[in-house]
Amino acid sequence: MRGTRIVDFRISRFQFRRDRPIGDAQVFATQANIVSLELIDEAGRAGLGFIQVLFQPLMSEAGVETAFRQEAFPLLEGREAGAVALQVTRPRGGNVRRMLLPFEEAIQHAVWDLFAQSMELPLWRLLGEKREAVPTYASGLDFHLSDNDFSDLFGRAAQAGYRGYKIKVGHPDVERDLHRLDLLKRATGDDGRPVMIDANEAWTAAETQAALDLFARAGHRIYWIEDPIPRDDIDGLRRLRLACPGTRVNSGEYLNVSGKRRLLQAEACDMLNVHGQVSDVMRAGWLAGEHNVEVTFGNSFLEIGVNMALALPGVRWLEYSFQNFEHLVEEPYVIRDGLIRGHDRPGHGLVLSAAARNEHRTPEPLTEDALPAAPRWERPA
Repeated sequence: MRGTRIVDFRISRFQFRRDRPIGDAQVFATQANIVSLELIDEAGRAGLGFIQVLFQPLMSEAGVETAFRQEAFPLLEGREAGAVALQVTRPRGGNVRRMLLPFEEAIQHAVWDLFAQSMELPLWRLLGEKREAVPTYASGLDFHLSDNDFSDLFGRAAQAGYRGYKIKVGHPDVERDLHRLDLLKRATGDDGRPVMIDANEAWTAAETQAALDLFARAGHRIYWIEDPIPRDDIDGLRRLRLACPGTRVNSGEYLNVSGKRRLLQAEACDMLNVHGQVSDVMRAGWLAGEHNVEVTFGNSFLEIGVNMALALPGVRWLEYSFQNFEHLVEEPYVIRDGLIRGHDRPGHGLVLSAAARNEHRTPEPLTEDALPAAPRWERPA
C-alpha cells in the first residue's frame, strides 16, 4: 500500500455537440459539457472521474482547475485514496453545501479507482463481486426525438440484443406517450422483452394510474414505471405501488441515502434506483438488502456503475443510453448480447484516452455555432 497518498491532479475540459438531442419531460440538451478529473498518487497512478453539467457551458479549464484546487483538493492532498473512499463523514452546519461545480461524484470515482489500483484488484472485485455480467436495457433519453429517430434508435437496440427498452413519457398529451409505445412495439418487432417507462416526475399519482390503465387497454404491458411523481411524495408512491400490482414502481434516483431510507421504510417502491457515487450506492444497496428490495442501476457516466452493479446482490438491470462518450476513454466497458462486464485490470478500468487529452480538449468555452461534433464511436458487435 506504499505510495498511495494523493499528491496531484489533472483537469481536462471537453465541450462538443451531441449526436442527438437528449432529454425527458423536464430536460433538453444538445451539447455535452464534461470535465475529466485525474487524481494522481505518489506512485504515479491516476484515478479517473468525470464531471458533467447539462444546462450551460462550463467555465474555462483554468477556472475549473482553480475551483478544484481551492475547494476540493485541500480535502484530498496527502491522504490515502482508500481512507478517502471509506471515510464516514458527519455533515454539520456550514459544511453541508454543494461545491461550486459537482466535483463530488468525480472524486468518488477517482479515489475508488486509485484505491482498487493500489490493491491490484478490479473495482467490482474489491467491492465484493457477486457476478461477472449484468443485463443492460436500452434507454433512448428520447423525449425530444422525432418519430423516425426514435424508431431507428430502438430498432438498432433490438438488433444489438439489449434485454429491455425504456422510453420517456410524461407528455402533456398522454396520447403522445401511447403513440410512442406503439412505435416502440413496431420498431423492436414486439419481441417480448420488458418495456419500461420513465416520467421524470411529470405526473400526479392519479395521472400515473390513469396512464397505466390507458396503456394496458391498448395492449402494452409495462414492466416498471420510473419516478412517476415528485420524489418527496412518498405516500403517493406507496399508494401507486399498491394500486398497480402489474407494474413495478422504480424510484429513488433523485434521493440521497437518507431519502432512499425513508422510501424503503415506507415500502414505497418495488425497485430502488441508484447511480453515481460509489460509497453512497453501496450504502443504499445495503439498505435495499435490509428491506428485500431489488436495486436497479440508472445512468452513470460511461457506465462506471457496472462496478457496483456486479458487486451488489440481486441486481438485474443496468441502463445504457447511447450518449456517445466512449471516445473519451481508451477501452469502454464491453456490452455483448445485452450483457455488460467490468474490466479485468485494476481499478474501474477506464483510462482517459490520449486522443481525448491531445485532440478533443476545449480549454475555453465555445459558442453553439463553434461546437465540434463528437467523434462517432461504434460499439463492437
